[in-house]
Amino acid sequence: MKSFFSSAFLFIFIAASSYQLLAQPNVLLILSDDHSVPHLGSYGDPNCRNLGLTPNLDALAEQGMRFDRAYTSAPQCAPSRTSIFAGRSPVGISATRFAQPARTDVMLFTDLLRGAGYWVGLEGRHQHLDGKSNDLPHVAEALVDLGMRGEEFESRFDYFVRGAKTKGEALNRVGEVVGLVLDAVPQEQPWFLYFGFNQPHRSFGEDHEGIDPLQLVLPPDWPDLPGVRLDYARYLAEVRDLDRGVGLVLDLLKSRGLEKDTLVIFMGDNGEALLRGKGTLATRGIHVPLIIRWPGVIEAGSESEHLISGVDLAPTILSAANVEPDKGMTGVSFLPLLKGDVFKGRERVFAERGWHWGPLTRSDGFDLVRSVTTKRYHFVYNAIPEREHGPTDMSKGNNVAWEEIKEARARGELSKLHERLFFRLPRPVFELYDLEKDPYQLENLAGGAATQEVEEQFREKLDRWMVKEGDYLPLPSHVHQISIGSRR
Repeated sequence: MKSFFSSAFLFIFIAASSYQLLAQPNVLLILSDDHSVPHLGSYGDPNCRNLGLTPNLDALAEQGMRFDRAYTSAPQCAPSRTSIFAGRSPVGISATRFAQPARTDVMLFTDLLRGAGYWVGLEGRHQHLDGKSNDLPHVAEALVDLGMRGEEFESRFDYFVRGAKTKGEALNRVGEVVGLVLDAVPQEQPWFLYFGFNQPHRSFGEDHEGIDPLQLVLPPDWPDLPGVRLDYARYLAEVRDLDRGVGLVLDLLKSRGLEKDTLVIFMGDNGEALLRGKGTLATRGIHVPLIIRWPGVIEAGSESEHLISGVDLAPTILSAANVEPDKGMTGVSFLPLLKGDVFKGRERVFAERGWHWGPLTRSDGFDLVRSVTTKRYHFVYNAIPEREHGPTDMSKGNNVAWEEIKEARARGELSKLHERLFFRLPRPVFELYDLEKDPYQLENLAGGAATQEVEEQFREKLDRWMVKEGDYLPLPSHVHQISIGSRR
């Protein structure tokens, strides 16, 4: 089957032939896997900072710009990564189901870079642009037939590795691997390289040398139990490995004299697989680290409080390369911010949650949630509130933290706060949090008289976004009207 992409890509190359390229930086996009704010020393996390777990990423922040309010469009890796490359929400490209690829008529920013003369490569952890790592045979066959996987899809890149591990001994070789990839780039041709890390995704392993669980600072929305502390120590050991790997890649750039000519972007693909993180639209599910270094353009040691969405990376990278973004992209280029120019930015960011790998009856497997975040408020719409909560990737097997929480509950030893946060059924349809007063989202303000007007505004904003994106869920304002009517 011949895809829409073939003719579209030909058009790009024809347009590029008459396009006079301006100075174009090399671009290195590094994504960590399941990694929330605040888990870098540069974000003020006391555990990472006091234990010195992230010196390389902290140094990168000192050399570039640290973004304090960056969010992904989904709390799961596949829809989030596809959304980053498409510059559009998972809802808008029909990719909310894990791990449905974008349709072949959806332009990726890498297509446009390549059409403008860039060499484009993918290496490291699987980016999920062509689906799951291991699909059922008939599903894989369907994806190949549609041009979403296989030779036709891979022809959209100059270098394509479907997925490589960066754990264990492989971590020590990531600098060497990147060097071998860059050896394939023709001389004087600008390049883009995606490099994905497996860390700090589960499985964590048992090693946490130098990280004492008893000395860790826990957030107040986690129960203080030995198993929770042990699980957290193992996660932080993965963050430490991630930082070491990033350091090896950055050292490679420096040793080859590429540091000054390369725009480096480091971002978490979605939230951490810990309590109220990955798979949820609580802020730890979507609030991620974002650090960008561009010598001679970005002021070293700068910080930004602007709201940034994962969909904004595509138009920003394209603008930095002097390439016009695709008209279908809904992301907002923040290149002016990187250059120190006037930048209005976003007033809000949106996120969604669909099916993940798990049971239909629990939220870790299937949930339908939408959220809106502004600088002050976070609004969540739970479309199927009867779902039993399961922390994503923690409900598998005998996870030490989750099993201990359930045991504490069975003994009647879990606090009222944690009982409500993890086991309340049904969950509220609407949640509203004041992030200035309640950064850990402990008190739901939805339904209160004091915030009635604010809540109504958020429902309306979410209605408009869902209509624009072609969302299939009932609109929150309609759900609210029905619930009001049923109570009369």
